[in-house]
Amino acid sequence: MKNFSAVILAAGAGIRMKSSLPKVMHKLSGKPLVKWVVDSVSALKPDNIVVVLGCDSEIIEKYLSGVSSNIKFVYQKEQLGTAHAVMQTEKVLKDCDSNVLVISGDVPLVKSSTLASLIKSNKKTVSAVTVLSAEVENSFGYGRIVKNNGFLEKIVEEKDASVAEKQIKEINSGIYCFNKNLWKALSKVKPNNAKKEYYITDTVAILRGFGKKISLIVVKDKNEVKGVNNRAELAQAELILKDKKIKELLDNGISIIDANNVHISYDARIGRDTVIYPGVFIDTGVSIGRSCTVKGASYITNSKIGDDSIILYSYVDGAVIGKKVKIGPFSHIRPGSVLRNNVKIGNFSETKKAVISKNSKVNHLSYIGDAYVGEDVNIGAGTITCNYDGINKHQTIIGSKSFVGSNVNFVAPVRIGQGALIAAGSTVTCDVPSGKLAIARAKQELKRKIKL
Repeated sequence: MKNFSAVILAAGAGIRMKSSLPKVMHKLSGKPLVKWVVDSVSALKPDNIVVVLGCDSEIIEKYLSGVSSNIKFVYQKEQLGTAHAVMQTEKVLKDCDSNVLVISGDVPLVKSSTLASLIKSNKKTVSAVTVLSAEVENSFGYGRIVKNNGFLEKIVEEKDASVAEKQIKEINSGIYCFNKNLWKALSKVKPNNAKKEYYITDTVAILRGFGKKISLIVVKDKNEVKGVNNRAELAQAELILKDKKIKELLDNGISIIDANNVHISYDARIGRDTVIYPGVFIDTGVSIGRSCTVKGASYITNSKIGDDSIILYSYVDGAVIGKKVKIGPFSHIRPGSVLRNNVKIGNFSETKKAVISKNSKVNHLSYIGDAYVGEDVNIGAGTITCNYDGINKHQTIIGSKSFVGSNVNFVAPVRIGQGALIAAGSTVTCDVPSGKLAIARAKQELKRKIKL
């Protein structure tokens, strides 16, 4: 939906986070708070997205410029309140004859569909402003929705509320949709409040005073409008996301043995009949197929895992894993690893930027990096691809159906043909043709024992 502009307020200092990082740059499930809001707004394809910056603006601007070229920035040099922040956008938006969505950069859980409903409602009712509200049990700290005969009359902030107003359970979300009367209303806002700031909430009473229509819609899920102002609220938002994801997975045929002792990212895709055991941490960018098993203190991020695979007490980052693959216990699968179907990576083994073809095994205490391993290859315990010469990385290629004995060092670049046999304890520095046995170790000698 177009024909509206969005203003995202991200100028606050966020002192309650007690951090050198701007509040809206703190991450929720791996994504900065402000990016959650930008994504929700961007999904609606607005004509303009304007972000109001203040404290530590360079960090936020640099980040957002890197994720979108369509964002415009304005600056609130003095922190004089929300209305003052929106005033800074007038030079960019005043000539836009469309609605203006105003939203804080610290409400990461709000859905695009909720914002769309707010904008559509404002257009349909031809209102000067439509406010998004929520019903909560504990309204402390929030602006209260004050009604007269069931209609929105004004919004009163916590510090300015009377005893009776503080009992109101319907609160202001801080999300509004205005029509073009916004700018006229802003010019009438005065800092007549306990904090001596210019409140955007005052525009409601001002617009009503102009004889304009004021509307209100209540969000169905109050968690959508939860703001994040401190570390505790950030942790709460993580729990909300996680619980929502776990419920979704359980409803779709995924077993989670102990939901309180796992973390599963909001964007995880997991197939039916997969079982997630306690201690598992599934971070962003993960796809897991059907009938998989993930056990123990396993960490998985930015990886794709095929059906019927098993991961035990292992770290998997940036990998593509085929079907019926077994990893672990205590394996480290690093970025660029591609494990084909029916591969086994065993205890205390590591792969990095390596393709391991189907039916091959790296069972014990080995490092396979910058390598291509063919099909049906057995890698013995303690095998190392010596890929780094101090300046550059080099590749090791091992042909299909080869057998590599224990404690072998491949000094890359080196190529091993198909069906080769590498004797245990060898340090291989030259290519080995297909079907050959390579022994690269000193001859054993027996000496007379020296008496001490």
